Amino acid sequence: MAPVPPPPAPMPPAPGRPDARQALQDIATFFRRLQWGLLLLVVGALLWALTPVLTPFAAALLLAWLGDPVVVRLQARGLSRNAAVSLVFTAMVLALVLLIVGLVPLIQTQAQVLGDNVPTYLDWFLHTALPWVQAKTGLNVTTWLDPDYLIEMIKRNWQGAGGIASQVLGVITHSGFTVLGWVANLVLIPFLTFFFLRDWNTLVQRAAGLVPRARIATVATLARESDAVLGSFLRGQFMVMLSMGLFYAAGLWMVGLDVGVVIGLVAGLLTFIPYIGPLTVLLGGSIAALVQFGDWPHLVGVLAVWGIGQLLESYVLTPKLVGDRVGLGPVTVVFAVMAGGTLFGFLGMLLALPVASVANVLIRHAHARYTESRFYLGAPPAAAPDIAIVDAPHRVSGRGGDAGPAEPTDPA
Repeated sequence: MAPVPPPPAPMPPAPGRPDARQALQDIATFFRRLQWGLLLLVVGALLWALTPVLTPFAAALLLAWLGDPVVVRLQARGLSRNAAVSLVFTAMVLALVLLIVGLVPLIQTQAQVLGDNVPTYLDWFLHTALPWVQAKTGLNVTTWLDPDYLIEMIKRNWQGAGGIASQVLGVITHSGFTVLGWVANLVLIPFLTFFFLRDWNTLVQRAAGLVPRARIATVATLARESDAVLGSFLRGQFMVMLSMGLFYAAGLWMVGLDVGVVIGLVAGLLTFIPYIGPLTVLLGGSIAALVQFGDWPHLVGVLAVWGIGQLLESYVLTPKLVGDRVGLGPVTVVFAVMAGGTLFGFLGMLLALPVASVANVLIRHAHARYTESRFYLGAPPAAAPDIAIVDAPHRVSGRGGDAGPAEPTDPA
């Protein structure tokens, strides 16, 4: 009985064509990434829908994150977690109370002064600023502010004015509920901050438990770098805002402006947005100086306060308190704040810069991985084929051994 021949060996895949198993793996990878993308879209939609509810939670989470390093230091000195949290939370509440007690009367006085000076500002705007603009540009701006002209416009567009009035009434009604919501959030934030501080280690451990074990080292590295960047930025930027607000307020008050304190404090709060804080000092202080005094010396004083503030912020405070670890340019900061406010309102503005800082860390990591990838560097060169060596008229040898008899050559 003749022996059964062995089955033929599988044909190797053609050069440049992946086999079926590789194709299936590529398809599975694509659908897995598609699922993650859909999950991110769903999470983003939920965040957008729950923005009013999540705002106090996000603010409390940021405050707890800022206070946790102090709690850890107190624990290292022998205090229990609950005692350290209680001490830090009490210090935060006392600092907030002292800030309110010190600033509210000052802001109230400045608001009263500003209200008393509103007729003066309107008179300066109508009889000084507008004629100057009209003389320089040739535009007849004063016609639009004539009461008779405005009444005639309202009569001719009465139906549209009625619709606008109803819309304004709706906005005012909605704003009343918004104010009540703000008050509720302000009351809720301290309680949430305390519980977040107390359970911070548990929250971190649960978040770490969701990370795949194969990626835990990479995620831990990114988390440490993001924590360092956020700590450097938020704590430093808060100190810059406070310092610049006090400097601008004191400088404009020394110039002699009645509303200089409120202009300086508002400019300090807006310092985290590039160019907006300094522009507030420059425009607000200049207009206040022209309205109140109408001379050049006080205007020069405002310009001096603005210039010294720019030097102080750019060369002293920001390098020492914030540093260059964040790596966010002015355009990136403005875009992040505007995009966050457009997408998620106040919650987006609150989280815009922290999210942008973390995203900057992730982008740097992704860029480093990309520059080391095969796609960026190119495929490695293919191995050189074995060179056959003819050692006999009818035998060919190479690295793979004898290749069998060679084809006979045509004597012709």
